[in-house]
Amino acid sequence: QVQLVESGGGLVQAGDSLRLSCAVSGRTFSTMGWFRQAPGKVREFVAGIRWADLNDYSTYYTTSVKGRFTISRDTAKNTLFLQMNTLKPDDTAVYYCAASQTYYSDYRPRPNDYWGQGTQVTVSS
Repeated sequence: QVQLVESGGGLVQAGDSLRLSCAVSGRTFSTMGWFRQAPGKVREFVAGIRWADLNDYSTYYTTSVKGRFTISRDTAKNTLFLQMNTLKPDDTAVYYCAASQTYYSDYRPRPNDYWGQGTQVTVSS
């Protein structure tokens, strides 16, 4: 059975850091990424990364997190990471990892791909 399990969320103050992890089991994927959704807001694609090509570490970041967040992967451990530095209150959201067996040119897993259940990140001012 395919499972994506996020961890690492929590309550922090503005300027702090968190590292989110997503443990993947049951499939081999080509595209993985992180999304977030704040209450009353649309789901936002935060970052994406290639998975299938071990030599391809190209990434995508949404403008609001570029320079602060880093997406990375450890394929041997089937784990996706999101290092979040200099957190802001606007980063408060439930963060979801997602994975696709399709190599998407835009780095973005699709709604019908595999998703975790999310981990809450709350950043106080």
